[in-house]
Amino acid sequence: MSPVEILVVAVGLAMDAFAVALGAGGGLPDRGRGVLFRLAFHFGLFQSLMALAGWFAGARVVGILDHVDHWLAFGLLAFVGGRMVAAGLRQDNEGRRNDPSRGWTLVLLSVATSIDALAVGFSLALLKVQIWLPALVIGIVCAALSASGVRLGRELGPLVGKRMELVGGLVLIAVGVRILFAHGVL
Repeated sequence: MSPVEILVVAVGLAMDAFAVALGAGGGLPDRGRGVLFRLAFHFGLFQSLMALAGWFAGARVVGILDHVDHWLAFGLLAFVGGRMVAAGLRQDNEGRRNDPSRGWTLVLLSVATSIDALAVGFSLALLKVQIWLPALVIGIVCAALSASGVRLGRELGPLVGKRMELVGGLVLIAVGVRILFAHGVL
């Protein structure tokens, strides 16, 4: 696998994480670099780890997950997105917003945006491609695009106003629906 092919795969895998980071960055007041770092680090780490897990898991595990991975990703994104939409619709949330870069929300988003990397890792094993360089590139590209998404979201947030959390939640749900479309479910 050429370096260009690895980069193209990495960018493709990172698009969901970028969209989620965009919504998260816009839905939060500027809290320094902590949100940016936590999202970029965890999204990149989970992308790398899922690619490694897919490569090591073998056909049996991926064959089982292949039938439900898209539903799992959709469910996680819809759950977190629904919470963000509900918080965005509340009138009393002016000073209090959920921080998607902390706790279980961060873990759920990290898993949901990296499930496709599991299948990619498995595919690379079938192609007899060594996983270490692709996993590293996948993680770095995802982290960089996630950081860019948070920064862009912060720029767009003031333009959209206090309802950016609502927009971010709808983006998460839309990413989940896109995953279902990509798997031919809808």
